Amino acid sequence: MKLVKVTSDQLNELMGWFNTEAELRIWSGPFFNYPFDKQSFKNDLNLDALNSFVLVNDEGRMLGFGQYYLREGRCHLGRLVIAPSERGKGLAKVLINLLGEQGKQQLQCNSLSLFVYSHNTLAKTAYEKLGFIQTQYPADMPLDGCIYMTC
Repeated sequence: MKLVKVTSDQLNELMGWFNTEAELRIWSGPFFNYPFDKQSFKNDLNLDALNSFVLVNDEGRMLGFGQYYLREGRCHLGRLVIAPSERGKGLAKVLINLLGEQGKQQLQCNSLSLFVYSHNTLAKTAYEKLGFIQTQYPADMPLDGCIYMTC
C-alpha cells in the first residue's frame, strides 16, 4: 500500500462515500457544502492548498483518504476516511502511519495532531489505540463538539 496524490477519478469515488449530510459532517466538519457537486467538494477540501492523498493498494484501488498541514507546530491530520467497504480491516492505522511519517518529514516536525468529534467514539478509540491522547487545544477550540488529540 502507498499514498498517492488524489486524482479527479478518485475524487469522484470519494464523493460517493458520503450518502447523507450526517455522514459528510462527521468527516468534514461544519464548513462543507451539502448537497455538493464536484467543484464545491474540491473547493471545500481545499485541494490546491492542502497536502491531500489517497491510500491505494498494489492494484491502485482507493482504500482511504487524508490530508495534513502544519498547525500549532505539529503535523495536523484531517479528513481521514477509509472506504466504506474496507472499514474494520486495520487500514486507518496504515493511512495514519503513512500520512504522519510523510507529513512530519515534509513539515519538519516531530508530532501529530487531529480533531475528532467527541461523539465519534469509533474514531476516537481508533486514534487512542494508535497512541493519540486528548490534549487541551492551545487556543479557543475552532470546532464545536470536537476534541484535540496529539501523538
